[in-house]
Amino acid sequence: MITASFDSTKTPLQELLARAHKGLLQLPDFQRGWVWDDDRIRSLLASVSVSFPIGAVMLLQTGGEHVRFKPRPLAGTNPNLCEVAPETLILDGQQRLTSLYMALMSGSAVETKDSKGKPIRRWYYLDMKKALANDDDREDAVLSIPEDLQLKSFGGEVVLDLTTPEREYAEDLFPVNRIFESAGWRQAYNKYWNYATEKIQLYDAFEREVIKRFEQYQVPVIELKRETPKEAVCLVFERVNTGGVALNVFELLTASFAADDFPLRDDWNRREQRLKGRHPVLGHLQSDDFLQAMSLLVTQNKRRETGSRAVTSDGAPGISCKRKDILKLEVADWCAWADRVEEGFVRAARFLHGQKIFKARDLPYRTQLVPLAAIFVELGKDGETEGARQKIALWYWCGVFGELYGSAIETRFARDLPEVVAWVREEAGEPVTVREANFQPGRLLTLRTRNSAAYKGLYALLMRDGCRDLRTGEPIEAQTFFDDKVDIHHIFPENWCKKERIDTGISNSIINKTALAARTNRQIGGRAPSKYLRAIEESAGVSPAKMDEFLRSHCIAPEHLRTDNFWEFFAARAEELLQRIEAATRKTITRDAALFRAGIVPEAYDEGPPEWDAEEALEDAAS
Repeated sequence: MITASFDSTKTPLQELLARAHKGLLQLPDFQRGWVWDDDRIRSLLASVSVSFPIGAVMLLQTGGEHVRFKPRPLAGTNPNLCEVAPETLILDGQQRLTSLYMALMSGSAVETKDSKGKPIRRWYYLDMKKALANDDDREDAVLSIPEDLQLKSFGGEVVLDLTTPEREYAEDLFPVNRIFESAGWRQAYNKYWNYATEKIQLYDAFEREVIKRFEQYQVPVIELKRETPKEAVCLVFERVNTGGVALNVFELLTASFAADDFPLRDDWNRREQRLKGRHPVLGHLQSDDFLQAMSLLVTQNKRRETGSRAVTSDGAPGISCKRKDILKLEVADWCAWADRVEEGFVRAARFLHGQKIFKARDLPYRTQLVPLAAIFVELGKDGETEGARQKIALWYWCGVFGELYGSAIETRFARDLPEVVAWVREEAGEPVTVREANFQPGRLLTLRTRNSAAYKGLYALLMRDGCRDLRTGEPIEAQTFFDDKVDIHHIFPENWCKKERIDTGISNSIINKTALAARTNRQIGGRAPSKYLRAIEESAGVSPAKMDEFLRSHCIAPEHLRTDNFWEFFAARAEELLQRIEAATRKTITRDAALFRAGIVPEAYDEGPPEWDAEEALEDAAS
């Protein structure tokens, strides 16, 4: 278990901002810019003015051996501070401290945005009378003034002009950027009012109730020691970060590489653009996927170089792509492996095209791309043969229909890489993923949406095995590739099923769905199959024999559709789909007699299953 050594104290706000002003407190490079809106800044200033808590900030001491981040000064500070070596970095609290620094100490208008997200620049003032009139809620007392210091009506008329100090004095409006240097403003204010007693008393009360609260405001600070390892920094940040850009391993590694002057984000952006631009199936690929594949290969290579045969605590080989191992990657590792890993994902995309998976939305598991790409890198030319392709396809479909890549996947990745490679090279037997894969027939009942990997897997299998559009006769995979708006639609239409009182849990399962072009689906409408088949045959000039051929390519028995026999169709198609899964995984699927009532396997029905209870059948299937 990783423990982080830290101190927890309270530090004056003024001291924190002064440290930022000198460059002693900066940001790590992974803290990308994110601007708070005008209303949040006003609310923040109001909270400090009444000593309300604004939350703790988390800092990290610099100079540690484990963590080296390239620092970046806070927005609004002197650009020359980039040459100053900071003492601490802000891990959490960037926006609060940046907003307070810009409003209270920068001496320039604050860069923010309005309620519609439009960039604006604002000065902030405190209405002295309103601030004293309400000591609990001062948001109305905080004024946001445009950069030109003039507040105008919708008609363009100037309703408030603060372009000179004298106008500030006249309106009793105190500029918040003078909070920590208020003496000079006070003297000029009193002089402007000829030292009128009521004005002196007003300012005295304002100083006591507002200015002093800013000067004495204490911020809870958690400071991580410089000995804290990267993984702990990442974990702690994720637990406390409630706004801005979420920190992940890529952001941490980017900041770490930046310390060695390597622009990781720029390099990855170029690779990402190439991969996603040329291969739509990689459209959801993430930077962490790329890093995981690289970590698998780097750790395997180091294991091979050292001759280590060690395994991890969970029994996996000493190969890993967990966060702690990714954070150990160095610039040299990236330079040595990035091109090869990129090519591995290209080969993975080509393999998926062969399995008739063309788009990211149709990819059963994005996560399975990680070991797939690493396997192709490790196999090199050994992965280009037909024998290799067949074994990799078997492993792939076992993972999909065994639904093995939804959770706890890093350990499986670590097993997949050496086991699949050794299997392809005939140096070992079947991988664990192939051996563990198991598909229960009742699962067909619960596959209803694209949220399931097995649902998308069956869709791809039908395309791979040549299913054809009922209207055009074209292979569905060709239409998918050319973006003919192909999707998965009902075979017995929803409206027809409702009229026949067929339970929606049954009618919406994948057994009653297949891939169809949008135009074909429109011709189906809500009609009975016997009617829409004749309509399509007449309009498209398709003979009944040819239509039967198209239907069989979808694992649909034509005779059941032509007689509108839902239950015979349902049972027969369920069996056909199970056989397709068996062929893809080379696994025998045991038909459960308890599922006969749900029509999962063929059984002789005359007019549908007698006393069939849809709810009970679904419960049986789920169990």
